[in-house]
Amino acid sequence: MTDDKGGDTTISGGHLVAKALKAEGVDVIFTLCGGHIIDIYDGCADEGIDVIDVRHEQVAAHAADGYARMTGKPGCAVVTAGPGTTDAITGIANAYRAESPLLVIGGQGALSQHKMGSLQDLPHVDMIGPISKFAATVPHTERVADLVSMAFRESLSGAPGPSFLEIPRDILDASVPVESARVPKAGHYRASTRQGGDPDAIERLAELLVRSERPSILLGHQVWTTRATQSATDLVRSLNVPVYMNGGGRGTLPPADPHHFQLSRRHAFGNSDLIIIVGTPFDFRMGYGKRLSTDATVVQIDLSYATVGKNRDIDLGIVGDADVILSSVLQATSAYGDNGAQGRKTWLEELRQVENKALEKRTPLLTSDATPIHPYRLVSEINDFLTEDSIYIGDGGDIVTFSGQVVQPKAPGHWLDPGPLGTLGVGVPFVMATKYAYPEKEVVALFGDGAFSLTGWDFETLVRFDMPFIGIIGNNSSMNQIRYGQIEKYGADRGEIGNTLGDVRYSEFAEMLGGYGEEVREPGEIGPALRRARESGKPSLINVWIDPEVYAPGTMNQTMYK
Repeated sequence: MTDDKGGDTTISGGHLVAKALKAEGVDVIFTLCGGHIIDIYDGCADEGIDVIDVRHEQVAAHAADGYARMTGKPGCAVVTAGPGTTDAITGIANAYRAESPLLVIGGQGALSQHKMGSLQDLPHVDMIGPISKFAATVPHTERVADLVSMAFRESLSGAPGPSFLEIPRDILDASVPVESARVPKAGHYRASTRQGGDPDAIERLAELLVRSERPSILLGHQVWTTRATQSATDLVRSLNVPVYMNGGGRGTLPPADPHHFQLSRRHAFGNSDLIIIVGTPFDFRMGYGKRLSTDATVVQIDLSYATVGKNRDIDLGIVGDADVILSSVLQATSAYGDNGAQGRKTWLEELRQVENKALEKRTPLLTSDATPIHPYRLVSEINDFLTEDSIYIGDGGDIVTFSGQVVQPKAPGHWLDPGPLGTLGVGVPFVMATKYAYPEKEVVALFGDGAFSLTGWDFETLVRFDMPFIGIIGNNSSMNQIRYGQIEKYGADRGEIGNTLGDVRYSEFAEMLGGYGEEVREPGEIGPALRRARESGKPSLINVWIDPEVYAPGTMNQTMYK
């Protein structure tokens, strides 16, 4: 409704959602339509917010997660009530474990029909509360924008994570006087989250570093979350410290940097006198902290107080923003006449020898001409194929475990994997988010055939929205990470129960949906096929048939279960 001067006098709940999203800087929502939520679409059209509609709500939530990781801004997914919201729960859970900030808005039956059995009515808030930082129902149209802003504030505080709002249909569709609706002003409803850490702890860490002879640093996903690339790089180069990277921290240093190490981590963590863990928890990926030398001084830096010292005692814990803390530590070391950099030359040479020896041992597999294709040959070809600006996405079990040992992104923010929940099916939605955020960048995604099957139909969404990428499927016609464990535990005669897939020609699937596809069975065909996919300018799938009897070392050690 408008007044005599042409101004709006009332506003609907859906339009209030869109205004609040705009205030937060959200420029896109990922969604699957439903009758409960369509007024949000109408609001987004008025506010200039793009709507990317997908084929499954899990994809919408994963895409919002991927968007947040790539851009540093919170992502947003909008799903309908009941099965729409429950479909999105896996994406919410993945973002929760990965510390990814996003808002999922779910529809709900009319508040006036509460507990009456309305269409798709479920207790969404009760279900999602344990896997989110904030979950609430909007009780009145006047509060819609206020609660959206509150959800973003909670999502971005401390270690980030997902928030959830359900908005009943009558609350969303109703209109209220503009002056009665609280619409928080952009930049005025939340504080800076860049905590600097305890100054005394900063000074102590600076002294530990300067006095250390054999330090090592692990840079985890929060280094990218806090955009600490430059401060981390300056610190390790100035003090001559070897660096290991995992998750979103990969790419902080380029592969050619003399402080970049990958294959010598076990040796480093077993022989260092100082180990600094930045922005990654002592979870299963870290052996719950047991893989660190008991003789080393251990320092942990994290956005969350609850993570510091969890599962393993530490000597020093610092809570705060990695970018602020690392730059402060470097500044504090400048007070020392000798920061010890020269004395660590021998330590770096020792680690480089270990690194080179491991690479030499693996080289025959990286260059293997065997057929079926050895997985190491496939991931080596992918690593060689990446440009300085290619963004790499891994979605799978055993094949992505192989890639984690070989594929090295050339720049920060150019690596995406599910994170510690180990969710399969993130690849296509992560591609979608990345190509929306950075349409000019090349995206290369490696899928296991099992992983791709979970969300692969949204390949059509990539075609529909003209989002070209180079997709590779490491196809062994099985869920090989699980298959290996079954064989070891129960014997070969029961090793293929519940984990064997059909021999699917995914190239034909891609072509059917309007993309580019090729089948590859010979090692020498991998590189040319990847280059043709790049030149096609289309979403692509290169279906590479790999040896099902070869397993990644991590799979054979079953480290994910230890």
